[in-house]
Amino acid sequence: MTTRDDLALANRLADAAGAAIRPFFRARYDMEYKSDLSPVTEADKAAEAAIRAILEKERPQDGIIGEEYGATREDAERVWILDPIDGTRSFIAGRPIFGTLVALTQAGWPTVGIIDQPIAGERWAGMMGQPTTFNGKPVTTRACRDLDQAILASTAPQLFPGCTGEHFSRLAGQCRDTVWGGDCYNYGLVASGHVDIVIEAGLKLHDLAALVPVVEGAGGRMCDWAGDPLTHDSDGRVIALGDPARLDDVLEALAEGHEGH
Repeated sequence: MTTRDDLALANRLADAAGAAIRPFFRARYDMEYKSDLSPVTEADKAAEAAIRAILEKERPQDGIIGEEYGATREDAERVWILDPIDGTRSFIAGRPIFGTLVALTQAGWPTVGIIDQPIAGERWAGMMGQPTTFNGKPVTTRACRDLDQAILASTAPQLFPGCTGEHFSRLAGQCRDTVWGGDCYNYGLVASGHVDIVIEAGLKLHDLAALVPVVEGAGGRMCDWAGDPLTHDSDGRVIALGDPARLDDVLEALAEGHEGH
């Protein structure tokens, strides 16, 4: 089994999820709220079920960790990490800036990642050691000579609890502009050279695993707020940079925003 085989399968999984999601978009469907008050819809469940059915048939030894249906064989060497709709609130609002995330981790490290926007027909695919593609064509991040030239993106201000909001505000004050909303879509835009920095807090494994191969395969850098690589054990505070040369600037700004706490 090669990594290219894994990437081909990941693309098929995203195809299956998209086919499950599209009939529900801007339509009527059942919805409920989890214990953390995050919404889940019929589309989320249908998409993850479609992916799991393929994996159980074709990769029965691999583990699966999904947002909606939990973990199966999570101690396996190879584990597929699934978020059928990252950005469910955008999906509910009829905004096509959500995405399906499919990742493969090996020994805890992300090696394959897909960000798929099934309404717009946009897909970023990343594979360790290979260039990231957008709809099949290689893409690269862009250079950013200084933070005052950077476009910073994040999902929502309320997702920065406690002092983390001060971290973010300090950095945002040094950037050219800040845009809100987008969830995983922002990371695809980093890979394609439209956004320079994404900062998030509170992400779970299914939120972040697919992003790493996509951003880094396009020449960017992903890490936690200490500058360390993202793994199964990361705390959910995430930095994505189009230009890795800005990492020290970002880390310094975030640290200054936390002085006294």
